[in-house]
Amino acid sequence: MREKSGNSAWFLGPNPIVHSWFKILTMCVFLGILIVWGIDGLNVSSFHNDFVVLKLDTRQTLPFKDFNFRNLSAQHKMENHEQIDLNLSNQILAKTHENVDLVGNETRNVSLLSPGVSANSSKNLNEVNTSSSPRIMSWISSVLEANYSSNLLAKWLTPGGEPCKDSRSMDIRVDSLDGNNNNNVELLAGEMHEFVFQAVDEAGEPHCLGGDYFETDLSGEKWKSRPPVKDLGNGTYAFSLQVHPDFAGDYNLTIILLFRHYEGLKFSPSRFALDRVLRVIPIKFVRSSSSQLPEIRQCRRSDYTRDVWSGRWTRHARNISCPISHDGRYRCQKPSFPCQQPWCDGPLGVLESNGWVYSAHCSFKLYSSQEAWSCLNKRWIFWWGDSNHCDTIRNILHFILDVPDIPSVPRLFDMNITNPRNASQTVRFTSIFNGHWNHTGNYQGLNSLINENYRDMLKAYFSQDVVPDTVIMNSGLHDGIYWSTIRNFIKGADYAASFWAEVVEGVRRRGLRPPEILYRTTVATGGYARSMAFNPHKMEAFNGVVLDKLRQYGLLDRVIDDFDMTYPWHFDNRCNDGVHYGRAPLKAKWRDGQIGHQYFVDLMLGHVLINALCVRSV
Repeated sequence: MREKSGNSAWFLGPNPIVHSWFKILTMCVFLGILIVWGIDGLNVSSFHNDFVVLKLDTRQTLPFKDFNFRNLSAQHKMENHEQIDLNLSNQILAKTHENVDLVGNETRNVSLLSPGVSANSSKNLNEVNTSSSPRIMSWISSVLEANYSSNLLAKWLTPGGEPCKDSRSMDIRVDSLDGNNNNNVELLAGEMHEFVFQAVDEAGEPHCLGGDYFETDLSGEKWKSRPPVKDLGNGTYAFSLQVHPDFAGDYNLTIILLFRHYEGLKFSPSRFALDRVLRVIPIKFVRSSSSQLPEIRQCRRSDYTRDVWSGRWTRHARNISCPISHDGRYRCQKPSFPCQQPWCDGPLGVLESNGWVYSAHCSFKLYSSQEAWSCLNKRWIFWWGDSNHCDTIRNILHFILDVPDIPSVPRLFDMNITNPRNASQTVRFTSIFNGHWNHTGNYQGLNSLINENYRDMLKAYFSQDVVPDTVIMNSGLHDGIYWSTIRNFIKGADYAASFWAEVVEGVRRRGLRPPEILYRTTVATGGYARSMAFNPHKMEAFNGVVLDKLRQYGLLDRVIDDFDMTYPWHFDNRCNDGVHYGRAPLKAKWRDGQIGHQYFVDLMLGHVLINALCVRSV
């Protein structure tokens, strides 16, 4: 005990050696605290930049951690015969990949693009964001090129003279997708993934001139869209893929070379059509909590100023035992079956699409009969276009306004229509065929305006004390057959725009409110018609020319992109007869020997048109 007491006294007593070591220890602790505070104040991002990461080949992948995600979408209750087609239960992100490249002492993610294309010009294809807060992404969008008509003509006239320009495209090279050994490509849902591919000739050598027309399709069980393709003018083409996280799953990306070097714009393009399927690439879109897309809101007036849309069809229900009725209709859900927000608003069942609905940069309301009548009451809508207008008017009358006693709409149609349930509500529809100045003829298109009597007939509707409040127009498929060259069509479109500018100015000079001009782009012809004189290559170009000319004359108030709306369904004749998407329901075999679902794509157009007519200003 004494020994222990003695040792304790040595430590606690006034020993100068102990006090010196204690002072040194205290100073070390103090300095340590200062160092910790300094490190805590460092910028974490700059800290990471000081580390060197091993550079990987862009085709190599690194395994990443598996994640579980919650279902973020509400599901509707279905009756026994209805089956929700959205598998939005908890999912496991099985495996994703991160590609890194070294730039100096800084690491960055890179896109899997073709050689010679900078990764900085593209969004990352397989980027994984490990930050705690999700990144807000942007939706795919397209724009109409400035001076579209003159630029299209210049590209069409671009001379050759070099072997790579005079060669013929036969295939493509997509380095970032072709080297996957037939395994599924995995991409993050929500992200915008941009790819560039190179057109090559029969020998596999690069073709270095633009003008090829590629059809693209991204399809899954719950999503159908057209990935927009941008012609870079040198034999390379860029396209973008994007799927909302709610629709993560398995997809096929299909790329078809339909025409080479503007041959679809020729007077008789059928003999030039290649129509070769170049790629069918399986792609798995996987959910991630690292990014999210802005919620699509219902369309407002300003949303109809876009000349080109990049929409998609999404499926929110499926009745797998839905037979076609004897009257040719697909009543797969009850009319009151609701839309799923934010993809549409209202009763999805009225579309009779077995769960499919279209949305673009904004979503659309599906109207009940009562709502549509309240909107259109006392309006005068003037239609000027091809026979697809006749289909759309009939479908609006039958399916939306609930006026079934008008079995068909002829090429010349002018009628005050009364609500059968409320005699005080009326709407006037006037439709003038523009495929020929004689409504029994065909294949004149905008050239119909060359006829003086035809021009006078049109002007007469705008020369009274009361004039139409809205004009819905399109150039139509007949233009694809009449105009021999793109140069001639540009002149014809300019004349048509100048004619309508004169009509509108005449109304304004008389002190009346001029009608709003709503341009509805021409459909993407389907199936067998994809290689004919009104093929999608030509009609897409013609749509751009007319929009360009209407803009030049200050006429265009709103745009409905029916080309984008019909494109996902144009590869065969399941939803069209080649040139119409709105034929009256009929239980009959089509040219391929099957019964098609003939009317729901055009019925969607009818609802979109009423959205544009009744849209809020804010």
